[in-house]
Amino acid sequence: PSVIVIGEPENTESKTSTPWLITVMHEHFHQLQNFQPGYFQAVEALGLSRGDATGMWMLNYPFPYEDPKVAQSFAHLRDLLLTTLDETNDRKFAKLVARYVKARKKFFAQLSPDDHKYLGFQLWQEGIARYTQVKAAEAAAKYQPAPEYAALKDYEPFDSYAARARAETLSELRRIDLARSKRVVVYSFGAAEGLLLDKLNPGWKDEYFKHMLSMDSFFEK
Repeated sequence: PSVIVIGEPENTESKTSTPWLITVMHEHFHQLQNFQPGYFQAVEALGLSRGDATGMWMLNYPFPYEDPKVAQSFAHLRDLLLTTLDETNDRKFAKLVARYVKARKKFFAQLSPDDHKYLGFQLWQEGIARYTQVKAAEAAAKYQPAPEYAALKDYEPFDSYAARARAETLSELRRIDLARSKRVVVYSFGAAEGLLLDKLNPGWKDEYFKHMLSMDSFFEK
């Protein structure tokens, strides 16, 4: 699998040990993605590298983030995703899901084929890695760390971080702007789609690696 290179907590965005440790789970999930048979061939088959053999195209692909029409459509889709995810009434939720699926298809339809493939790939890869990060935090809520870990100066109990991990990602999504944040939007947006799928189809994760590099198949209803 690929190698993880990550700084010490105080030198990263995480700042402290518990969020940093959960972020490492995000990176381990990338290793799992990379380890899937045919992953690298599928990435190459996207045809998006445009001669870049370094892999930096994954970060620097010229997606139309600043196109006003695309940015406005994305903002609408983001708001609808958050509204749908927050709905607790089953009947209202079903109606909102139908609206979201329709709006999602409309948003992607306005993109060029390459732009569609790129955004789909990023949501599949980075968005679901962030989703995994949130779920890892929640799964660790009852974990009792070793005394040495609990003695760290920056120690935060896992249940404390678990209680805010999801809220922080959704808060990030509420504030995010496609034109300003650019590629960073895929993290919180993709994670929110994963959380929506948990409500819509709890078994979706069993199919995740069967549908490489795109989440579109999960929103075809």
